[in-house]
Amino acid sequence: MILSSRQIRPVQLVVFRLDEQRYALPLAAVERIVRAAEVTLLPNAPSIVLGVIDVEGQVLPVLNIRRRFGLQEREIRPDDYFLIARTVQRLVVLLIDEAQGLVERSPTAVTSAAQIVPGVAQFQGVVTLDDGLVLIHDLEQFLDLNEASALDQAMEQTE
Repeated sequence: MILSSRQIRPVQLVVFRLDEQRYALPLAAVERIVRAAEVTLLPNAPSIVLGVIDVEGQVLPVLNIRRRFGLQEREIRPDDYFLIARTVQRLVVLLIDEAQGLVERSPTAVTSAAQIVPGVAQFQGVVTLDDGLVLIHDLEQFLDLNEASALDQAMEQTE
């Protein structure tokens, strides 16, 4: 079988849950998923940052995805997970309720967020699975410029 260079590659997404809503990140952005642990407060960090954790000697910021998405905030539970992901600028950690696995879909199965609600920067799009919709998160848009700058300054103080 000869593969054409024009062959469309499937979109690979890591699906996770917050409360009853499912979200996804592109697989290429996800480093790994680990059990949640205690988060250390990071002085002078923007309010969107829960704190930091140490992962194999590297201090990583834990972002408050619940606050960003307007969900009810809660304490970290023993059955929560940390999703460690890479942005262009840094590794970040998202506190999630549950990792639900990897899905592959044709790029044509993804509806752009701009087609649904223009101006929603934190989402790349939506994909339909057999049991409902999944919002695809754009991690590059998670922090605004002021938050990114404040986080950079706070992280410098930990070094």
